[in-house]
Amino acid sequence: MTPHLFSPLQIREVRLKNRIVVSPMWQYSGVDGRPTSTHVVHYGRLAEGGAGLVIQEGTTVSRVGRGTVGDLGLWDDSLVPHHARLVEVVESGGAVPGIQLIHAGRKGRRTPPWAAHEHEPPASADWQLLGPSALPITANGSGVPAEMSIRDIEDTVTAFANAARRADEAGYEVLELQAAHGYLIHTFLSPLSNRRTDRYGGSTANRLRFLVEIVDRVRAVWPAGKALFVRLSCVDVEWTIDQTVELVRELQQHGVDVIDCSSGGLTGVPAPGTKTDYGYQVPHAEEIRTRTGLTTMAVGYIVHAAHAQAIVENGQADLVALGRELLHNPHWPIDAARKLGLTDPYAQAPGRISHWLRKRDESFPDLVPSTEGSRQL
Repeated sequence: MTPHLFSPLQIREVRLKNRIVVSPMWQYSGVDGRPTSTHVVHYGRLAEGGAGLVIQEGTTVSRVGRGTVGDLGLWDDSLVPHHARLVEVVESGGAVPGIQLIHAGRKGRRTPPWAAHEHEPPASADWQLLGPSALPITANGSGVPAEMSIRDIEDTVTAFANAARRADEAGYEVLELQAAHGYLIHTFLSPLSNRRTDRYGGSTANRLRFLVEIVDRVRAVWPAGKALFVRLSCVDVEWTIDQTVELVRELQQHGVDVIDCSSGGLTGVPAPGTKTDYGYQVPHAEEIRTRTGLTTMAVGYIVHAAHAQAIVENGQADLVALGRELLHNPHWPIDAARKLGLTDPYAQAPGRISHWLRKRDESFPDLVPSTEGSRQL
């Protein structure tokens, strides 16, 4: 019997060969929105490792929506062929190509994480930060965004729709909207960062409006047969799982297929009471799935094959997404298939790879794993 982790999943007309997803991971290596050879290598090796779905890093919908100058972008039609190349790379590796669209909002105009000591962004990072209100992430006032006008909001909604159209033209099959972790959409949802008094602030319905309008405009151009995900911080400072359930029930009515269940980030810190441990965010995915019936994806410290299998088998989530664990071992899905006893674990890889991996095992018919390096498989 095939372990649940390696059973296929159908979402609209998109078929995933297994339930393992490559979570978006920023490379900060783009050039004016264009992917480079770094991205080709990165996504190629992740796709060949056996995951069912590879979601491309947060790709900005406008120049002023960038987090860093190295962000990928889809703000212009000229960028479509460059992204189509990444789609081709992922598909040739045997995975379904997905993309996450993002506007960084007040978390923009930054340096890459490994250059955090460089407090000032590069001179080329000269765009205006935007947010629902002129409130910084931290109390020291750094990175104060300009409060968005109604025109700014309308232009941003249009930018998401145009980027979704371009993503379709490039060939992506799954689109995810980044509405978590303190980025622009998330800041509209929370009263801590949204102090507006117009139709985009105040009541819960008003604070949800920006995301709902984006979903509607995206769904209007994103083909009916393709899947739409939304990433949410399911719990955060002064934000509860009950509020997320209310939001998810609304999104269900607007064509969202999957909720990617994360947490925290609005104030730059984890959600209150968070204790990082293996699968610490899985309960969020389970509760959203149970209470709304919508397909969910679990994320956060999922590193062991048996644990990932249990999450799916026990109905806690329909998909599991891994990030840094796949940087450590891009072939984690193949390794998990072996550990879970699949008859042909190498079938998760493209034929040009799986053939030789099978031959490799056949070359050692009488050997068992050993502490001697020369005899280990």
